[in-house]
Amino acid sequence: MQPALSSDHPAGQQSQYLTFVVGDAEYGIGLLRAKEIIEYDTVTTVPNAPAFVRGVINLRGRVVSVVDLAVRFGREPAAVTRRSCIVVVEVVREGTREVVGIVADRVSQVVELPPDAIEPPPVFGAGVRSEWMLGLGRVDNHFVILLDTDRMLSAWDEGAALQREEEAAGAEMAGA
Repeated sequence: MQPALSSDHPAGQQSQYLTFVVGDAEYGIGLLRAKEIIEYDTVTTVPNAPAFVRGVINLRGRVVSVVDLAVRFGREPAAVTRRSCIVVVEVVREGTREVVGIVADRVSQVVELPPDAIEPPPVFGAGVRSEWMLGLGRVDNHFVILLDTDRMLSAWDEGAALQREEEAAGAEMAGA
């Protein structure tokens, strides 16, 4: 079975991935999607944003949303340390290219993975929805979860709508 490939990983070619750590897991994104890595600094919260959106930053005059992957994956928010950073990535949402920041505990390295070093996404157990994954990359003696940033971040609106529905249902239950 071949791994799910996207524009981040053309079939038959070696691909480079930027790897970073969030919590106890290491993730990778296509190197061409990573625009820059910046120091974690002031993030302005935005009212009524989904819980996984930490807020926005000013990146050279451009408003960039900052996503906490730990929360996106159903975990506790990532703690900000002196090694925390924001990986700025380009994604395609609803046919439009956007720039989004991802909070990382630390950046690891750039790895080159040939197609035969990538396993298909597991059906369960990775802590990430399988449709958000390109696969599992074998790096030395461990796996890196390769993320499909377009799919993971295009489901943003779906997640926000679901969260609002759950909050509304909870409010109705409390009032009943």
